[in-house]
Amino acid sequence: MSDNAIFLGKSDKREELFLPLANRHGLVTGATGTGKTVTLQIMAESFCKAGVPVFAADVKGDLAGISQAGTPQDFLTERARKIGFDDYGMEATPTIFWDLFGEQGHPIRTTVTEMGPLMLSRLMGLSEAQEGALNIAFRLADNENLGLLDLKDLRALLADLADRGKEITTQYGNVQSATIGSIQRRLVVIEEQGGDKFFVEPALDIRDLMRTTRDGRGYMNILAADRLMSSPQLYATFLLWLLSELFEEMPEVGDPEKPKLVFFFDEAHLLFDDAPPGLVQKVQQTVKLIRSKGVGVYFVTQNPLDVPDNVLEQMGNRVQHALRAYTPRDQKAVKAAATTFRPNPKFSTEEVITELGKGEALVSTLDLKGVPSMVGRTLIRPPSGRMGTITSEERKALITNSPVFGQYEETVDRESAYEKLQAKAKARTEANQQEAAEKIERRTATSSARQPQSATDRFVKNMASSVGRQLGTSVARSIGNALVRGILGGLTKR
Repeated sequence: MSDNAIFLGKSDKREELFLPLANRHGLVTGATGTGKTVTLQIMAESFCKAGVPVFAADVKGDLAGISQAGTPQDFLTERARKIGFDDYGMEATPTIFWDLFGEQGHPIRTTVTEMGPLMLSRLMGLSEAQEGALNIAFRLADNENLGLLDLKDLRALLADLADRGKEITTQYGNVQSATIGSIQRRLVVIEEQGGDKFFVEPALDIRDLMRTTRDGRGYMNILAADRLMSSPQLYATFLLWLLSELFEEMPEVGDPEKPKLVFFFDEAHLLFDDAPPGLVQKVQQTVKLIRSKGVGVYFVTQNPLDVPDNVLEQMGNRVQHALRAYTPRDQKAVKAAATTFRPNPKFSTEEVITELGKGEALVSTLDLKGVPSMVGRTLIRPPSGRMGTITSEERKALITNSPVFGQYEETVDRESAYEKLQAKAKARTEANQQEAAEKIERRTATSSARQPQSATDRFVKNMASSVGRQLGTSVARSIGNALVRGILGGLTKR
């Protein structure tokens, strides 16, 4: 390997991928069993050896072997000799294992806020109306300083939004309770797929994917994806989120001497299957702009037709393994693949694609002027690491000795939307109870003042009034008689 290029193999010349052009992205395609994973492995080994960290998903579990030195085999040694790979040897690549579920690697987590409404809508397969309601929820959370960290925060916010539907209509728009209920049901599905383990703190620090060893080699970051593949939407959404985070967090560097990070997106078709136009546009925009951050993105898939044309046109470095032309769609894929290469007058690209053997590929990379090289029928170099899986003991040892061990294993649950909304609901309930108690007290006092008298009370009151009147009349009569007698008596004496 030269100082500014990685060696891929040999056609009628050495086929190399120049490091200053490696951030111009790439594509590795080919039918099942034609050697795509091995090509991914030798590219990753070479990038790491050149000091470039790599991130890749291990879909079938056989990429993990890169972490162990390979076993010398005659056919590998013979291939190395045949292509002039003189410094070929067996070597392990420093590796960090990651896992969304925290079972086969360090947990990878993020928050609901960092994921954002667009990707969450994609993850949950929401309709346009449901996506609109989710956007309103995020806006409400932002305006009211409600942190959305995990799924229970989002559930609590959606419930609050449903309760306040009429209150917020004029400011945010109409939100139907039925729409909120549909989103809540989708959240249950995400939880069943393991989303409750993904949306929790501590969130991944992107810088941990860009580590290098003390001797200057880049770390190989492997995402255990064999279980994740059973939830293809979660897999695709996670990788797109990760790509977006890299774009948001990393500074502009233009065209560096070598990439800051290389990102391999295996089973790339999952990203685009049934993806809404807005999401495809976001992928296109991210891939186009992220190269100025020093990040190279390499899609790995069976068929070049799996990648939209507006994304495919940004792939400057290409490795095409064999394709089979059994069906009309296969034939169309072969023709499409052939037309993306710069022709070689020595052979028909379209014919060679169907004739390639295992370990062979058509290779075209950008030269130092940024121009695609003429396509060459290439024998790919053998890998230095193990081809295949590793044991659980080997994986455990690597996890335990990882530079990030202990950093993500324990979850954190700090105050966020759920706790704030719970406190607000409790305060509202207590206020309502206090108000209800005061109303009851006032009503009781008013009722007592206006309480109707019983028959007994009325009889006693009437008797008292009658007695009072009789006594008053008697006293008045006695006083009157006494006065009359006094006056008459005085007149008599005169």
